[in-house]
Amino acid sequence: MKYVRYGEAGREKPGAIGADGIIRDISTLVGDISADTISSGSLAGITEARLAALPAVEQPVRLGMPFTGTRKFLGIGLNYHDHAREIGADIPAEPILFMKAVSSLGGPHDPVALPPDSLKSDWEVELGVVIGKRVRNVAAGQALDAVFGYCLVNDLSERAWQMERGGTWDKGKAWDGFGPIGPWLVTRDEIADPQALDIWLELNGERMQSGSTADMIFDVRTLVSYLSQFMTLEPGDIITTGTPAGVGMGRKPQRFLKAGDIMTLGVAGLGEQRQEVRAHQPART
Repeated sequence: MKYVRYGEAGREKPGAIGADGIIRDISTLVGDISADTISSGSLAGITEARLAALPAVEQPVRLGMPFTGTRKFLGIGLNYHDHAREIGADIPAEPILFMKAVSSLGGPHDPVALPPDSLKSDWEVELGVVIGKRVRNVAAGQALDAVFGYCLVNDLSERAWQMERGGTWDKGKAWDGFGPIGPWLVTRDEIADPQALDIWLELNGERMQSGSTADMIFDVRTLVSYLSQFMTLEPGDIITTGTPAGVGMGRKPQRFLKAGDIMTLGVAGLGEQRQEVRAHQPART
């Protein structure tokens, strides 16, 4: 099953997509797609037969982030062999962890506003892993049992903040809207092997990134097990698992985002995103 949230920002309704590819309104069955409904198991009762009897959602419609209630947005750096090579980095001995602010989450097609005085804002298409049950110190062999599903993530980064301002990477990863999610939350049973997915990103129609999750240094089960050694993973938590070669920072000459750019990106089985890049927009008071 694929789950979505649709409608005006801040007023999204829950929906699901079955085998017929049609978005159907499931608000009579669940109040929302959230960490709570993921953990309660209430989504499991939405079968193909029940879904087919529900009303189709009139198109076109805005898609928001496909679930709510995320408490931790965890990022993994340098997790593709080809990306490590392109920036001249050593292969890490253990996963590199950083945190993205929950306030960076956004819808899959919402515009992305650059930070103030942005110098080196960059793109990163990634496979996202959504935790489905509370786990701590889970063994790698059981780690995928803790996964509810998968989603597409654009792990946007301001490289000058990340690499040139001292401290950890977090400050370059946390800007508002720098974590578009979706369009769908795809349940684990629909993805036979998370390590065999094509992954790509285009900028203004030009292919920038093209790879496969098979090139990950640390696979999904390893990442879930590893992170659970250091913190309790909870339903709705997101792990974004790294990006293949082709980021702006790794290009020669380097290339970064500017207002008017269009990013399109996808992971096999998880749908596609499209974002227009806009100039910095001061916060409203």
